[in-house]
Amino acid sequence: MTARKLIIAIDGPAAAGKGTLARRLAQALDLPYLDTGLLYRAVGRRMLDAGLDPENHPADDQARRITLADLERDDLRVPEIDRAASLVAAQQKVRAILVDTQRDFALAGGGVLDGRDIGTVIFPDAPVKLFITASPAARARRRWEQLAADPAAPDREAQIARVAAELQARDTADAGRAVAPLRAAEDAVHIDTDHMTAGEVLAEALRIVRERTGCPGSDCPGSDCSGTGRLRAV
Repeated sequence: MTARKLIIAIDGPAAAGKGTLARRLAQALDLPYLDTGLLYRAVGRRMLDAGLDPENHPADDQARRITLADLERDDLRVPEIDRAASLVAAQQKVRAILVDTQRDFALAGGGVLDGRDIGTVIFPDAPVKLFITASPAARARRRWEQLAADPAAPDREAQIARVAAELQARDTADAGRAVAPLRAAEDAVHIDTDHMTAGEVLAEALRIVRERTGCPGSDCPGSDCSGTGRLRAV
């Protein structure tokens, strides 16, 4: 495997920190990055914009129409899209379409992909698989903060509790679906981010990459290191 072909699979539930890690890891390793969850969110958004309920209508036609512009919308991380994304992700035809999209992306030149089934379905042979977790309380707080909520809101705790319930519903749906359920690959390394800074999570992930690929140090050039690119300071 050459430096440009290294594929890193990062899975985990929403708001555990996998997206932040994946972006920073891709930058550090000079690899392309894909947030695969945005694909399903974009399909969900297209369904709602078309006036279609993803619980009762097939979404494969919308999945075929996904463009880069769909992934760049700023209204993909809201509660209604959490539900819609989970519903379209349970549709087998949608997953088949987007599986090809994800594989084509990384096979072209390697990459860091984060999602819910990267290490189990999309790239089960990836040399590096990480499963990122955090407590329900930490995840709810992070997602609430991502939504640009008012930190001084008098009903702050009630808002966070509602976010926690929404995340729990999403977890239950994702873990219980028949097609590609959320679960850790057997050979994935688990990282609990509850009490770690983003920098600490990145450092641990880089350590695991070096361990899994045989890279002895932070300067290791890809040509001598079973697949890693040259690491860059971030």
